[in-house]
Amino acid sequence: MAVRTVSGVFLDYALSQLPAAPARVLEVGCGAEGGLTPALADAGYDVLGIDPDAPDGPVFRRVTLEGLDDPGPFDAVVAGRVLHHVEPLGPALDKLARLAPILVVDEFACDRIDRAAREWHRREYKALVAAGASPGGPEDLDVWGGAHAGLHPYGLLRAELDRRYEEREFHWRPYLYRWLVSRETKEREEEAIATGGIQPIGFRYTGVSRAALSADRSEEPNTRRLRVAT
Repeated sequence: MAVRTVSGVFLDYALSQLPAAPARVLEVGCGAEGGLTPALADAGYDVLGIDPDAPDGPVFRRVTLEGLDDPGPFDAVVAGRVLHHVEPLGPALDKLARLAPILVVDEFACDRIDRAAREWHRREYKALVAAGASPGGPEDLDVWGGAHAGLHPYGLLRAELDRRYEEREFHWRPYLYRWLVSRETKEREEEAIATGGIQPIGFRYTGVSRAALSADRSEEPNTRRLRVAT
């Protein structure tokens, strides 16, 4: 049985973290299929999806984050499986923090794909093929890792996020099933994580920019003084 699309997997979480519609939302790296952008537009958000390969349409622009000339402000940014390959990462996060106070992230920690994870994935892949399924992801994660050696590890991603954002929500979650595209595989991955066979690789993160928090805190005393004066 096929699981929901990658964008669908992320959508519920994003909706739980975003301000209410019609907030203005920027999706970074929406991809050729449009990512969350169509669903967010349907939900009433004023959304813009950007990607060099973005689809046609009024809610999309074919542009990189670096090349984006929209000054904002946006109410929030969503980024699904994007930040791990953004280079240079620091300046990109600086720009996102200037554009919007909230960042909602769906990511994976490439450095947590260890031997146990690779072997588990290999067994699951072979079992699916033997059952007549066609897994959509890589067959061999050793080969995949060699071809993607430049991805940002979790420690770097988290350090760069923490420099600019204060964590509002974070949790680890299964990830490999999204390559294998099987609901049953998701359940087996959750079980393997729960029993300590493998470690979780995916994560979700929502942060509030430190600049926005600082501005809010600096306004609070002034607001109190104005109220007293009146």
